[in-house]
Amino acid sequence: MGELLTVLLLGAIEGLTEFLPVSSTGHLILAGELLGFNDASSVAFKIAIQLGAILAVLVVYWRRFWNVGTGMLAGRADAWRFVRNILVGFAPALVIGVVAYDVVRAAMQTPVIVAVALIVGGVAILAIERMVKRVRVASVEAMPLGTAGAIGVVQCMAMVPGVSRSGATIMGALLMGVERKTAAEFSFFLAVPTMVAATTYALWKDRALLSFDDLHAIAIGFGAAFVVALLVVKAFVALVSRYGFAPFAWYRIVVGSAALIWLLAR
Repeated sequence: MGELLTVLLLGAIEGLTEFLPVSSTGHLILAGELLGFNDASSVAFKIAIQLGAILAVLVVYWRRFWNVGTGMLAGRADAWRFVRNILVGFAPALVIGVVAYDVVRAAMQTPVIVAVALIVGGVAILAIERMVKRVRVASVEAMPLGTAGAIGVVQCMAMVPGVSRSGATIMGALLMGVERKTAAEFSFFLAVPTMVAATTYALWKDRALLSFDDLHAIAIGFGAAFVVALLVVKAFVALVSRYGFAPFAWYRIVVGSAALIWLLAR
């Protein structure tokens, strides 16, 4: 894998983009291509360091998770509904991720797919922003079971690098009448089991490719992603609550277009 500065930079990019609807994996793939960080073991690195950003969610929302845990022990229905919705939303990614891992891995080594997905996703976000009007769900606990499952299915679209896991889940939730802040937070919470499973599976599948140096690089990237994500999570929720998602859509279109021109001109 690359030098220390490259690993730190990729970790920072992961932490900055994991919870934004701009595709952290897509950014890591394009940055890796630009920096020459695209060997066989880099795929596991790009997946595994996402756990650093997920740890930031657990830290920022620790009171929420604590209240859910104590609520489950106390038999509170709202706490059990929270856990039910997260698990139901996670289930489609668990099944499809195992079945399609090799296809996803190959796509992660194809930067042109990322550039096209960034552009298409940006256009989709602009369209959805215009379509969404009515709010029917104002909390994760109040989310109907069918809505949680449908968002989980939409999340699987993000297995195409460049689509954005957070973008797919948030936009899917908005289309189903979920309030903006709740849609963003459900995406954060859904990322915890999804990325823990994805990282565990990727490290196991690619274990033969990983050396001690690779694991050391993953640890450094993990730490960088954690620190940066801590600064981003709350700021993102405040930003989208006030301005919506259109700024991220235009960013995706500009970056995707620039990347596509660069990749095709090489």
